[in-house]
Amino acid sequence: MALDILIVDDERDIRELVAGVLSDEGYDCRTAATSTEAVAMVDEKRPSLVLLDVWLHGSPKDGLEVLDEIKQREPDLPVIIFSGHGNIDTAVAAIGRGAVDFIEKPFEAEKLLHLVGKATETERLRRENANLRGDLPVEGEFTGVSPSINAVRATIKRVAVTGSRMLITGPAGAGKEVAARLLHAWSQRADNAFVSVNSARITPERFEQELFGEEQDGNLVRPGLLEMADGGTLYFDEVADMPLSTQARILRVLTDQRFVRVGGSRQIGVDVRVVSSTSRDLEKEIADRRFREDLFYRLNVVPLAIPALRERREDIPPLAEHFFTRFSAGQGVPPPTIGEEAMAALQAYSWPGNVRQLRNVVERTVIMTPRENLARIEADMLPPEILDSNVQADSRISAMMSVPLREARENFEREYLKVQISRFSGNISKTASYIGMERSALHRKLKLLGISDRKGEDEGEEE
Repeated sequence: MALDILIVDDERDIRELVAGVLSDEGYDCRTAATSTEAVAMVDEKRPSLVLLDVWLHGSPKDGLEVLDEIKQREPDLPVIIFSGHGNIDTAVAAIGRGAVDFIEKPFEAEKLLHLVGKATETERLRRENANLRGDLPVEGEFTGVSPSINAVRATIKRVAVTGSRMLITGPAGAGKEVAARLLHAWSQRADNAFVSVNSARITPERFEQELFGEEQDGNLVRPGLLEMADGGTLYFDEVADMPLSTQARILRVLTDQRFVRVGGSRQIGVDVRVVSSTSRDLEKEIADRRFREDLFYRLNVVPLAIPALRERREDIPPLAEHFFTRFSAGQGVPPPTIGEEAMAALQAYSWPGNVRQLRNVVERTVIMTPRENLARIEADMLPPEILDSNVQADSRISAMMSVPLREARENFEREYLKVQISRFSGNISKTASYIGMERSALHRKLKLLGISDRKGEDEGEEE
């Protein structure tokens, strides 16, 4: 969203001229004719810059007094002074009281734009830094071909162009924050900040100060995360951990887009989109009186469920390739190929930590493997926990040595087919194609071995 500029001048023609010039360059402009209007507009919503006339005829206060009030409220808010021929000395004095620059009337449009661009550079950098600090290759981490992840992407894309709030659910590490960042990146707010609030890491005593900011004696002590997210997206990670007292206050913000800083009395206006996530059952939290039901309905405008990685194993190969490419580039080596046995081991693993764990496993593998061996990833190069997942299967195979051949063959087929079906997320058609059987023959074999194939039938298989 565009930078917001407040133009304060008692002459209507000047206000309209300046607003027209700046609007043509993509700025959002508000105007005020009096000192009272100017201070009220700053209180209503902090602008990115104030253009302020020295003499405000017919106002209770002149420009310098307004400047003092602005600086008391918002010490870092840049102010440029308008001055006429007869008050240059006054304009220069304003610099000593906190103004960043002044421009003499009548002024040239090019000079005005130059000063405005210079004065707002800090605000631009702040927004860029806020984005860079939390930057993630979000689209790469949502790589996948499974129907479930395709549905998730489609929902995000559909909701991104609206202003609707979204509540994202799913197990830890499944990609809830990645989904929130993708929603932000695909929205009209993408040029503004994405601010993440980790509800579990902020102590209840500090939560409101962190979120709403602090004032003392009417002066700003520190802005809160809500103000930092103005124009962008505010993401509540693990929202179930938000203190009940804060839940009541954030409910008011969602309704009015206004709040009061801790220790203050002024209403501060913001324009933020709120996205939340949780790995807990919020309906159970509501029943246990740990989460407000009215807040739940405010946040849960569009629900989005992120499936666990084990429920979409067909996404493991493209995700693994993406992470190997990413981390090998960090080591200055070309992307490796992944051996068939290594990929089978990755797909067969249960991934309790979901995509986050897969990313960590790949990063560890790249770091611990000598660079000269990174051209091809083999199964024995993977971390022990991935390979140890086959220990139970190996034990069962060893136990087969004490039974007749026919029983051992059946046991082996049963274990083999269970692993392959799990690898392809229960999709019987893909399993049959991989192991070289007709689907109907595989159905008969599963029935003979007492293995359920209900999931594949329920999901509807590809011919």
